[in-house]
Amino acid sequence: MAQKKMTLEELRKLREEKRHSVQVRDTEGKTIQVTVGMGTSGIAAGAKETLQTLVAELAKHELTNVRVRQSGGLGLEHAEPTIEVRVPKMPAVIYGRVTPDVVRRIVNHHIIGRELVDEHIYDRPAADILDAGDHPIVNGE
Repeated sequence: MAQKKMTLEELRKLREEKRHSVQVRDTEGKTIQVTVGMGTSGIAAGAKETLQTLVAELAKHELTNVRVRQSGGLGLEHAEPTIEVRVPKMPAVIYGRVTPDVVRRIVNHHIIGRELVDEHIYDRPAADILDAGDHPIVNGE
């Protein structure tokens, strides 16, 4: 079966989508880091869709200070898909069962609004670490 040829406009749109996809992986000028668990169990649970939605939401809100990374897995296979969010002056948090709707909430509430999305938190630093005000996790380092 022959593949349909793309129009010039379709090619331009694809180029812009791919350009943004590459830019979110760049490290320069990025203060926020989001890691998506893309191990086998994560992919089976929907991590590809989670990643695609994350990249689209960051573009929609023109958030250029967010670096998106992928890892093999975040160690919480029972809660896949998972993402870790690191925002300066906030604790690093791993969210679980991250559907596209949850991604939108994380972008709006955690990344933009600086509020945790409590019902999807599966891991974060212990209270004694959070009390240590000079700890790198608390300081976003």
